[in-house]
Amino acid sequence: MVRTRGVVVREVPGKFEVVDLDVEDPRPDEVQVELVASGMCHSDDHHVTGDIPPAMFPFALGHEGAGIVTKVGGPNRKGLREGDHVVLSAIPSCGNCRWCMTGRQNLCNLAAGILAGPRWTDGTFRLHEPDGTPVGQHCGISTFVETTTVSVDSCVKIDDDIPLEVACLVGCGVSTGWGSAVNAAGVRPGDTVVVMGIGGIGINAVQGARHCGAGQIIAVDPVEMKREKAQEFGATHAASSMEEATELAKQFTDGQGADATIVTVGVMRPEYVTQGLAATRKAGTCVVTAVGAVGEHAVQMNLHELTLAQKSLVGALFGATQSTWDIPRLLQLYRAGALKLDELVTRTYSLDDIAQGYRDMHDGKNIRGVIRYRS
Repeated sequence: MVRTRGVVVREVPGKFEVVDLDVEDPRPDEVQVELVASGMCHSDDHHVTGDIPPAMFPFALGHEGAGIVTKVGGPNRKGLREGDHVVLSAIPSCGNCRWCMTGRQNLCNLAAGILAGPRWTDGTFRLHEPDGTPVGQHCGISTFVETTTVSVDSCVKIDDDIPLEVACLVGCGVSTGWGSAVNAAGVRPGDTVVVMGIGGIGINAVQGARHCGAGQIIAVDPVEMKREKAQEFGATHAASSMEEATELAKQFTDGQGADATIVTVGVMRPEYVTQGLAATRKAGTCVVTAVGAVGEHAVQMNLHELTLAQKSLVGALFGATQSTWDIPRLLQLYRAGALKLDELVTRTYSLDDIAQGYRDMHDGKNIRGVIRYRS
């Protein structure tokens, strides 16, 4: 057992609370990881506001992290050893279910338990408060905890020369945004792409569209700083509203509209689906990656247009990526200078400053905030 510190939420709506925690030693096919850095994804804020409430409280947050293995629970099927550098994937992959076996690791059956709290294998816990109260682990990893015990299903070993303070970002945000363009939208060379919402996900959808050779990439955000940043990452144009972006897309496509529209706003609303489909040409694709309140059900769309214009409306979880393949691949692109990671980090924070970091996110000051635990 190791005493550590981490961030929990105790109710919804709630707050980010930094507390002492006890971390159990790893069991078979588990490792203990000392975090170096964790990205501050909007999804964790959803669990605090109650948009997506966890199944139990207290619940330790964080799902986008990287660190160093400090202890192993004996032999494990991934061959991880002490000293290995790992990215912790927001979506675990068992490698054996129908989805993993057919190249869709992002839909692994283990993902059904990522908001439940206990370990999905046997219902036990690895985190406790000092008085013994069980603490749930977000995605089974809880990267807002200085030292965490995780399943090897959530670990992707990476090369030691990749800086962990930026490698953490591919555990969720980079993979989700990049994959939304590359995998879910299927962007092709010369396409016109609209990216709606330029935060930690949207900025990487821009990078993914650029990677695919899109001809025009229109970044949409009401915040000027984010529009400017998007153009540094490959956007060819920027707009402050979807109305403006839709008109731009039509200008580039002889009045047709975008080949792909990718919705990556911070908090999803039904009207954004309507706007995304309206911006998309016939036989085009509107990808919905953003999430909002679990109670949001009603979406108004023109069903006549959906059918006769043969548009596709597609949901994208984790960018339809495969963590064991795509995380190392993205880091190779970073090493080759073809993927920007360092530039994504607007500001770093200590664990104690996490609430300020999320205030900065809401105020439109950050593309991505990162918690740094050690150098």
